[in-house]
Amino acid sequence: MSNGPDPLDATLLRLQQERATADTAYNDALTALDKVVMRPLDAPAAPPPYDERQITPLNQSSDVLVAPAALGGLKGRLASFVWRLVAPTLQKQAALNSLLVDHVNRNVAVHRATQAAVADTIAAVQRHVDDLAVFRNRLLLYLQQITPYVDTRDRDSAGRALVVNALVNHLADDQAKRAESMAAREARFESRVAALSAAHDELRTLIGVSQQASLTMKRELERLIAARGDAHPSAGVPPAAAPGAASASAFAPALDAYKYVGFEDEFRGSRATIRKRFESYLPYFDGAGDVLDVGCGRGEFLELLQARGISARGLDLNHEMVEVCRAAGLDVAEGDAVSYLETLPDASLGGLFAAQVVEHLQPGYLLRFLDLAQQKLRPGVPIVLETLNPACWVAFFESYIRDITHVWPLHPDTLRYLVLASGFTAARIEYRSPVPQQDKLQALAAAAGASPDLVETFNANVEKLNARMFTYLDYAIVGKNA
Repeated sequence: MSNGPDPLDATLLRLQQERATADTAYNDALTALDKVVMRPLDAPAAPPPYDERQITPLNQSSDVLVAPAALGGLKGRLASFVWRLVAPTLQKQAALNSLLVDHVNRNVAVHRATQAAVADTIAAVQRHVDDLAVFRNRLLLYLQQITPYVDTRDRDSAGRALVVNALVNHLADDQAKRAESMAAREARFESRVAALSAAHDELRTLIGVSQQASLTMKRELERLIAARGDAHPSAGVPPAAAPGAASASAFAPALDAYKYVGFEDEFRGSRATIRKRFESYLPYFDGAGDVLDVGCGRGEFLELLQARGISARGLDLNHEMVEVCRAAGLDVAEGDAVSYLETLPDASLGGLFAAQVVEHLQPGYLLRFLDLAQQKLRPGVPIVLETLNPACWVAFFESYIRDITHVWPLHPDTLRYLVLASGFTAARIEYRSPVPQQDKLQALAAAAGASPDLVETFNANVEKLNARMFTYLDYAIVGKNA
C-alpha cells in the first residue's frame, strides 16, 4: 500500500481551512455592517395649503360689462354714443376675465390634491425610514446569533464525524487490500488467458497445416492410383516406373506445397481481406481482355476480374495453389513465369498483374521476366506489379523477412527503373497500405517547464523517423507498354 497522506485526511484538512477562511470573511462582513451608522432622515416639512382668499372676490368682480341706464334727451343720446364706443373693448375685457376666473377655479382642486399628496408622501417616507432602522437593528442581532448556533451544531456532529472518519479509513484500507488482491488475480488470469490464446493459435495453425497435408495426400494418392491403373500389367514394368508416374524427387515438392498455402492463410490475410485490397486495381483493367495474373495464389484477383466481366487466366508455381484455384473453377496453369511467357505469341496479352511476386525472383530472372512481359503485352495495355515496400521498417521486418521464399527486396525507385529499362513507356509508383497512425512514433506535447527548443527538436526527429520507418507497407508499379 502507498505510504503517502490519507486522501480522506487531506480532504478534511482542506475543508477545515476553507471553513476558517469563511469564518474570517463572515466576521469581517458582520463587523463592517455593525459600524455602519444610519443617519436620521431630514425630511422636508409639508408645503403650506393653497391660498384661496381671493378666489371668491375674483369671481364676483370679473364681470365688467354693465350697460348704462336708459336716459332721454341729449344725455341719453350722448350716453348711447359713448356706450357704443367703449362696449367692444369692455366685451373683450369681460371675456378675458371670464377665461382667467375659469382657469383659476379649475386649478384650485389640483393645487389642493397636490399639497395633500406631497404631505402624505413625506409622512410615508419617514415611516419607512423608521421601519428600516428597526429592521437593521434586528438583522444585526440575528446575524450575531448565527456563529454560536453553527458552533453548537458542529460540536454535536464532531463526534459523529470522527467515528465516520475512522470507519471510512477502515473501509478504504480494506478496499485497497481487496483491490491489490484482485489485481494479482487478474494478472494471473491474464497470464493464463495469454498462454491459452497462444496455444489456441498454435493449434489452429497445426490444424490448418494438417488439413492441407491431408488434401495433398489425397490428391497424390488419387494420381498414383490413376497412374497405376494406366500401366499394363503384362508388360512387367513396376507401377512406380510406369510412364507418367512421379518420381520421389518430384513428389516431395508437391507434398510440401501445402505448407505455403497454410502460410498464406496464416499471415497474408483471409480471402475476403485480399479481395478488398485488390478491388482498387480493377479500374486499370477495365475494357481489357486476356489478362494474365502471374503468381495468382488463391485466385482472389481472378475472381474479381471474372465478376467484372474481364477474361483472365492465372499462373502459379505452387501446385497446391493451382489446385485451390481449379477447384474454384478458375483457369490457372502451373509453372514458372518465364517459361510460360516464352510459349506465348508476342502481343498476345491484354494486361499483366503480379501481386507480391517480384520479391520472390532472382535479379537475373526478374529482368528476363520484365523483358518477356514487354514483348507479350499488346501496346497500350497495363502492367501492375505490387510488392512489399522494403523502405518501410515495419514492412521489411514484419513481413518481408517472415516469408522464407522472399529472395530480393526491391526499392520502389529500383523496380520503377527496371520496368522503364525493359521498354515500358510509362511507370509510376503507387504507395499503398499506410502504417496506422497509432503504430507510428508519437510527437511530444508541450509540457510545463519543458524547453520549447528541445520539444521542437524531438518532434522533428520523430517526423524524420516516421518518414523513413513507418510509411507504406506496399507499393505498386503501374506501367503501360509502348
